[in-house]
Parts: sequence; C-alpha cells; structure tokens
Amino acid sequence: MSNPNQVVVSQVSDVTTVEITTQGPQGPAFASSGTTLDDSNKVDGAIVFFDSSSGTFKADSTTTKLTLVDGGNF
Repeated sequence: MSNPNQVVVSQVSDVTTVEITTQGPQGPAFASSGTTLDDSNKVDGAIVFFDSSSGTFKADSTTTKLTLVDGGNF
C-alpha cells in the first residue's frame, strides 16, 4: 500500500511522486492574553503602546519617539 500522503503520477515511462504536506502548528500568540498588534499605520520611530478602547497594542504616527515628550529626541 502506498503512503496516504503521496500521489503517484505515471506518464508513459516517467513516474513522478508528489508529496502532499499540511501546515504545521502556529507559534505562540503575540501576547499570552491573546491581544493583537495593530501596526498598519506604523512610521519610522513609532512606539508600541496599549490602546484600552480597542484592546490592542498599536504602533502609529501619533505616538513616536519625537512626540513622547515635548521636543524630546532620543
């Protein structure tokens, strides 16, 4: 009996074996609480913060290393 994860294709004298695979398990979630990260509006220097109204961590143009403190630059 053949391997259930293989399909054998025969054409005249050539035999080709195609192996079928499935995606393995995913890695750990971004956070242990299942919270997600929304970085769709990220910019250079964006700082990740938690937005309680949406329940997500965000990186956007509003909170950057330049806007962290008035005139701050580090």
